[in-house]
Amino acid sequence: MRTTVGNVLHRANGLGLRAQKPSRPCRLRPQHGLRLPAYAKTVGFQCRRHASSSTTNLKSTQGSSPGNAAATAPSPRPLDGITVVSIEQAIAAPFCTRQLADQGARVIKIERPGVGDFARDYDTRVDGLASHFVWTNRSKESLALDLKAAKDRDILNKLLDRADVLVQNLAPGATARLGLSYDQLKDAHPSLIVCDISGYGQDGPYSQKKAYDLLVQAEAGMLSVTGTKTEPAKVGISIADIAAGMYAYSNILAALLLRQKTGRGSRLDISLLESMVEWMSFPLYYTYKGAPGPTPTGASHAAIYPYGPFDTGDGGSVMLGIQNEREWAKFCAVVLQDPGLALDPRFANNSLRVQHRDELRRLICAALAQYSVPEAVAKLDEASIANAAVNTMDGVWNHPQLRARRRWTEVETSKGFVPALLPPGFAPVDDAHPDGLRPRMDKVPDVGEHNQKILKELGIDE
Repeated sequence: MRTTVGNVLHRANGLGLRAQKPSRPCRLRPQHGLRLPAYAKTVGFQCRRHASSSTTNLKSTQGSSPGNAAATAPSPRPLDGITVVSIEQAIAAPFCTRQLADQGARVIKIERPGVGDFARDYDTRVDGLASHFVWTNRSKESLALDLKAAKDRDILNKLLDRADVLVQNLAPGATARLGLSYDQLKDAHPSLIVCDISGYGQDGPYSQKKAYDLLVQAEAGMLSVTGTKTEPAKVGISIADIAAGMYAYSNILAALLLRQKTGRGSRLDISLLESMVEWMSFPLYYTYKGAPGPTPTGASHAAIYPYGPFDTGDGGSVMLGIQNEREWAKFCAVVLQDPGLALDPRFANNSLRVQHRDELRRLICAALAQYSVPEAVAKLDEASIANAAVNTMDGVWNHPQLRARRRWTEVETSKGFVPALLPPGFAPVDDAHPDGLRPRMDKVPDVGEHNQKILKELGIDE
C-alpha cells in the first residue's frame, strides 16, 4: 500500500522500522578505515555518529497500531514512510534523492548489475571510492537490475506498486522505451509522482541532445559571465546538475503536499537548462532590452565595486565587498585611511566605481600593501566591512565556524567510516533541543547490496 504524506505520522509503527541503539559520541580513529584528513589531525576533530536508520518495509502497513510509533522510530523524520525508486546516475538525480533520504525517505537506487552507476568510477579519492558518489548516495539501498530483461522489469513494476515517487535521469527517451514514462504509468499508478530530470526537458528541439554540466553552463550563458575578459571559465563544481537536483527535490516535496490534497500523483519535468537559466536571472535582467552584458571579471563582482580579492603586503589577498555609500565612506576612512577618497568624483557612486575599477583597484592595493592578511582583516572588521578568507579545501575542513557549530558527523562506506557534513538546517546529533530536525545518515551502498533484502520483501526468489 502506498503511503501518503497525510497519514505517515499516524502509521509510523507500521513502517517496518527496527528499534535502534542510541548514537554514541565518537572520535575519528584509523581503525574505522578512515585516512584521517588534516582537519582530524590538527583540531582533534570529534563527532557523534548518527544511529543507522532502518528503512520502510515494502509490505502493507494496514492494521498498524500508532501506539508503538515512539518505540519503533526513535527520531521521526518528515519523509518517514515515503518510498522513492530512482533510476539514476551521475549527479542531478542522485543529489535530489539523497536529500529525500536525509529527510527520512526510503530511496531504492536502481543500478546496472556489476558496474552500477558510472559515477562510482569518477575518481578514487575517498579511500578508493569516488568523491561524487560518496557525497550523493548515502542512506540509499542499491538494487541491481537489468532493465532490458523482462524479469527485472517485472521486479521494477512490483516496486512501483508500492512506491510514492519515481525519479529518473536516463538518456532522453529511455524510460518511454521501457514503458516507464508518466503517461504510461499514471493509469496503473494514479498516485505515483514521476520526476524526469534531463538536460533540456522532455520536448522541444533540444530534447534529444546530450547534455553534460559544462555544456549546459555554456548554453545557459554562465560562461559569458565567468572567467576574465580574455578567457571564460566554468564554475568549479557541477552547478547545473546541482541546480537541477535542488529543483527536483523541492518539486517532489511540493508534489507530495499536493497529493495530500488531491490523492493524485504529478508529472515533474526538470531540465538542467531551465534550472541554470533561473539562476542566471540577474545577468538576464541586467541585459534587459538589449543592454550590454556584464563583463567577466574573474573573482570580482561584475556590477558592484569594490567587491572581490585584493592583494596585501605579505603576498596574500583578502576578499571584501562594499554594498552601499555608507560602507564606502567608512572603508576609505578606516581601512584606506583616506577619507577624502570617498568624495572623489570618479568614485562617487557604485556605477562610477565600476566604470573606474582599474584605477580604484590600484589605489586600494597600494593602501593594503602596508598590511598583512590578518592585519587587513582586522581593519576590515573594525570598519564593519564584509570580508572573507580565500580558503583552500584544507581550510574548509578546518573551518572554525563549522567546528564550533558541530556540523561534522560520519557515514559508513564499504571502506570504513568517512566524515560527512550535516545537511544545512538539520540539528547536530548531540543538540539537546527537542525540536530540531535529525537527518538520516546511513551507509553508502555497494552495487546490488540490497538485492536479496528487497526481493524477499517482494516475495521473489532470486
